[in-house]
Formats: sequence, C-alpha cells, structure tokens
Amino acid sequence: MSGVRLIQVPYHLGRKGEVLGAGPAPLAHAIGGDSVVLERPGEFRNEVKAVFDVVQALASAVRETVDEGRFPLVLGGNCSTALGAVTGLDRDVGVVWFDAHGDFHTPDSTPTGFLEGMVLALLTGEGWNELRRGLRTVPPDRVVLVGARDFEPTEEERLARSSIRRADAGSLGAALDDLADHTDAVYVHIDLDVLDPSEGVASAWAAEGGITAEELRVALDEVASRFEIVGATLSAYDPAVDAEGRIPPIAASLVPRLLPAGVRS
Repeated sequence: MSGVRLIQVPYHLGRKGEVLGAGPAPLAHAIGGDSVVLERPGEFRNEVKAVFDVVQALASAVRETVDEGRFPLVLGGNCSTALGAVTGLDRDVGVVWFDAHGDFHTPDSTPTGFLEGMVLALLTGEGWNELRRGLRTVPPDRVVLVGARDFEPTEEERLARSSIRRADAGSLGAALDDLADHTDAVYVHIDLDVLDPSEGVASAWAAEGGITAEELRVALDEVASRFEIVGATLSAYDPAVDAEGRIPPIAASLVPRLLPAGVRS
C-alpha cells in the first residue's frame, strides 16, 4: 500500500495512550504499511482544549499526506479525529458515518458533557464555535449516518429535526443515491462500535443490535461504487476490552474497500 499513509492518533480526550488512545497501534500493526504517529502539541491544560489541539495537528498531517499524493487513513483514538481529517482534505466532501451512536449532541443538549458525543454536530457546524475556528464543516444534507442505534432522547430529537440521512446496512443504497445528488466525493468515518458485539467488542460503548463485519464490508463496497473515497478513519478501539483481539483483523479487512483502486496492492 505504497500510496497510503496510516496516521495514528493515540489520544483519548487529549491524553496519550489511555483507553481509546491505546487502539491505533494494534490497528496499525494489523493493517501494515507506512505509518506515522501524531504528537499533540503543547501542554495538557484541559480535555476540551487538548482534543482541539489534536484535531488541528491532525489537519496538518492529513493536508501534508494529500499534498504528497497519498491517501490518508486515520487510525483515531476518538471520533473527534474526523474534524481534523475533513479539514485536512481541503475540499468539499460528503460524509458517510458508521457508528453505534449519533454523536449529535451540543453543549446545550448533552446530559453527560462527553465531548465525543458531540462530534457529528461539531462537524456539521454546531457547538464550540471559537474552538472550531478554522475547521471545515459539512452541511447536514451531505451526511449519511449508518448503523446508529444508541441515543439519548435529546439527541434523537435533534437528529429527527436535522437533514442528516439515517440508514441501516440493508437500506444504505437509497441514502447513498440521495447523497450522490450533492457530491461525488466522500470521507468515510468508521467508529468500530458500529459492529455488533458478537463480532468483537470494540470499546466500553459497544451496543447490541449492530452490523456484522461482512455487512460492513458490503456497505463499504456500496459506498465505493458510487463515490470517490478521498479519506477515511477507523476509530474508537480499546484493546483492553477485546481480550481475544478480534477487532484488528476486522479493521484490516475493511481497508481495501476504502482505498482507491490504484493503491490497494
């Protein structure tokens, strides 16, 4: 995979190597190929600022990768890496977002204050306005949310009012056809908890009723048949809860579906 760069982002809420921050290294080992490890600049002052510091550093790393003519495959601790990945692509894209959760809270709707539960809202331009300065956003009608099933009531209400398309693996085609009316290029984000826990437990946030690894592979083939995939992220893997190590091989099996044909070998 000489045309691919794996960008490891080993941070969970700005802290290196903890919880989901421990996931990128085993994912990179399973996938193989050229890999760099992102370093968060500056001192840790608080979780929110540290997360946005990581995001800004990732945007630069993705931009550099694209400028070199290589495909950026981000291995993220947190889903907030999506903000940096989309910014670094420096182009208008649609987003296909695989996740067990909606990640669509704002600071005003969240009952927990968990920043990672706000990422899709941030990506579509809501919340933390000052810290988002300089980051790209994506219109909600250019987002397809796939496999989400675990919501808080206020989040469910917000999604129902938005123009984000929601789909299951089996109903993805129609949502992608609609998205194709708006764009021909997409960024694909995969929170590995979209998988059903019977396939392997990706994190402590895993939820029953997910999709199988094969359904996910087929779904990615559907995406690739309709769009140019210009960047992708695999995120939110905690090896501490995956004692059998089932998730990294699944993640590795997804990668060929994400890559342009010319860089798959």
